[in-house]
Amino acid sequence: MIRNIVKIDEDKCDGCGLCVNACAEGAIQLVNGKAKLVSEIYCDGLGACLGHCPRDAISIEQRQAEAFDEKATQEYLNKQKTAAVPAQGCPGMKVRHQKPATASSEPAGPIPSQLGQWPVQLKLVSPIAPYFAGAELMLVADCVPFAMGDFHPSLLKEHAIAVGCPKLDDKGYYVEKVAQILEVNEIVSLTVVRMEVPCCSGLTQIARAAVEKSGKQMSFEEITISLDGRIINRQMISV
Repeated sequence: MIRNIVKIDEDKCDGCGLCVNACAEGAIQLVNGKAKLVSEIYCDGLGACLGHCPRDAISIEQRQAEAFDEKATQEYLNKQKTAAVPAQGCPGMKVRHQKPATASSEPAGPIPSQLGQWPVQLKLVSPIAPYFAGAELMLVADCVPFAMGDFHPSLLKEHAIAVGCPKLDDKGYYVEKVAQILEVNEIVSLTVVRMEVPCCSGLTQIARAAVEKSGKQMSFEEITISLDGRIINRQMISV
């Protein structure tokens, strides 16, 4: 039959999972970091998920599709509850409880801060601040310093930083601000430090777009931090 059904543009999807949480029928799930329509029969085509996508990756199209099956959908939802299947929304919103790592010995004294500037929030920093001149610039997802116990000595040292959340903040504004920083300063290097959750990849997207907008010819390093505070990946991104 020809009917309304959800269409997802995977190129635009950043895996934030907001559409998953908005779909009462469970028709959308995250698969390999992208929103997917798991079954046509679970989608009623009403589009409750549309207004929740910050990337405009979801639309409604008319095409040949299986009919919405309310009974099958309810059975599917009941089965998920019975099996205690966790919600497949954004991994970054999933409740997680873990024991903090225990140090092998008490530190001899306070660990000195490696922060050499203020402010640090990307919304607040000025592109012409003196600490950006000739700097090694680090864009940091704001959860990173909480997850990574040795963030200061391992990564922050000798870097100028700009901190933000690629999921909750205005990405377009951040692209403009980072591009301005790159344009007016002789930035020596650029590093992006993000969490492993899919939506945090937005910080890498911001950096890539900012480099392109600035007209600078440069690559940058992406460092990914696990939820338990380990560096699990380092790679160079070419623009």
